[in-house]
Amino acid sequence: MTLSIQTTGLRVRYGDTDALHGLDLDLPGGKIYGLLGRNGAGKSTLLGALAGFRKPSAGTVLVDGRPVFENVAVTSRICLIREDGGVGDGGDKLADVLDMARHLRPGWDAAYADELMDRFALPRKTTISALSRGQRSAFGVVVGLASRAPLTMFDEAHLGMDAPTRQLFLDELLRDYLARPRTFVISTHLIEEQSPLFEDVLIIDRGRLLLHEELDELRTRGVSVTGPAQAVEDFTAGMTVLGRQRLGPTLQAMVYGGFDAERRGQARERGLELGPVGVQDLFIHLTGAQK
Repeated sequence: MTLSIQTTGLRVRYGDTDALHGLDLDLPGGKIYGLLGRNGAGKSTLLGALAGFRKPSAGTVLVDGRPVFENVAVTSRICLIREDGGVGDGGDKLADVLDMARHLRPGWDAAYADELMDRFALPRKTTISALSRGQRSAFGVVVGLASRAPLTMFDEAHLGMDAPTRQLFLDELLRDYLARPRTFVISTHLIEEQSPLFEDVLIIDRGRLLLHEELDELRTRGVSVTGPAQAVEDFTAGMTVLGRQRLGPTLQAMVYGGFDAERRGQARERGLELGPVGVQDLFIHLTGAQK
């Protein structure tokens, strides 16, 4: 089962500081959402509010149409894995944490947890404090995936993982999502590495929703133009160029803004190649333009 998310006028304050400013979201269930934003944009605050960890200063947070804060019937179906792993105390043994999760999570899959422990090569008898940073992150991923919570959220869950372990995480998440659809929200700074998972992208900037689009639609906002340097410069004159890369006589310019059929035809006539722009480049432009 999947859970939808709605926020209306969501505001979270820390003293005199607004971490979230009147945030409105309407996220259907059964998708993988990528949550992007610069440091301090409000991503972790938003996830904490969605999980019921933080009481809104104003506005509402609904999951599956029901309020979240202090509502055990809803929060028991939500799992948030934070960047510190967020599972147990340092002295807890991993096996004990898994046993506790079995009692707390209605959808807990112990067999899947055991499988993941083996796949991530995690020792069950050791304590959390004895794990490396990457191992703690991997253990958080085990708890998050094995919870089988209808709403599962990962906040920078990859921290400390090496590249093979991060790939294992992404492969497992996608495999399990396809087998047992539910709602995932993934907050990450590894945009190019993790964006292939996303169906929708949310960009938060200074506590406000800057963008919510399907990934494929977001990609149409940028075009790379490659060809002889002068031809590329002439063709892109007056356009918003996000960056340039030059290799000998060849230049690639990354342009913000989609091309219609006429403009694409003009590019072909000049012998220029057109391609997509990376999500990270678009993210940098969109958030940088707000500063």
